[in-house]
Amino acid sequence: MTLKNLRSDMKKLSNSEKAKLYSRYFKTGKGEYGEGDIFIGLTVPEQRKLSKEYKGLSLNDIQELLKSKIHEERLTGLLILVLQYKKADEKLKGKIVEMYLSNTKNINNWDLVDLSAPNIPGDYFLKRERSFIYKLSKSKNLWEKRIAVLSTFAFIKNEEFDDSLKIAEILMNDKHDLIHKAVGWMLREIGKKDQFAEEKFLKKYHKAMPRTMLRYAIEKFNSEKREVYLRK
Repeated sequence: MTLKNLRSDMKKLSNSEKAKLYSRYFKTGKGEYGEGDIFIGLTVPEQRKLSKEYKGLSLNDIQELLKSKIHEERLTGLLILVLQYKKADEKLKGKIVEMYLSNTKNINNWDLVDLSAPNIPGDYFLKRERSFIYKLSKSKNLWEKRIAVLSTFAFIKNEEFDDSLKIAEILMNDKHDLIHKAVGWMLREIGKKDQFAEEKFLKKYHKAMPRTMLRYAIEKFNSEKREVYLRK
């Protein structure tokens, strides 16, 4: 199984109608967050299947996928990287994370971030010093900030909330809706584990946080409690 074979298989699965739909959905128009991205119309399940079939590709081949102008090639490369990371020893995990973090300019849409950040940098920094996550959270790059937020999903699953909450504070006044959604999502995930911890944060910041962030954060509350926060 070679990179050439993978690209051939992807071409066979391409769908021009889906490509048009995805181009609109992922905001590829001029001035939009995905400006210039190219889609060929593969579904995520199709890409997951391909990633399993081609999980033995070399890191050099995966790097070629990550540099591609085609969105599905980058996503499939990331899905392969996630599979390889899960089976890797500590030395190889370090190499994969280094590769991932050197490619943040290519991990440049929300699906690319969300399907990879918790599973690669998130998992890696779970047992390590986490200053790099904070560095990303203060980046001027939208996607690096989202990588920082989504990486903390791995911490939340391990019932470690401090970093998620600190990054939420850092990004409280961020201007982009995709960051508001991501932070609100992580606050909601904290609430699933420990609602007291989430509400302690909300009581301090709910008046200051963007409305979208708040709505995502309180999504799982009962209607009465949601209304209380929204009214305030």
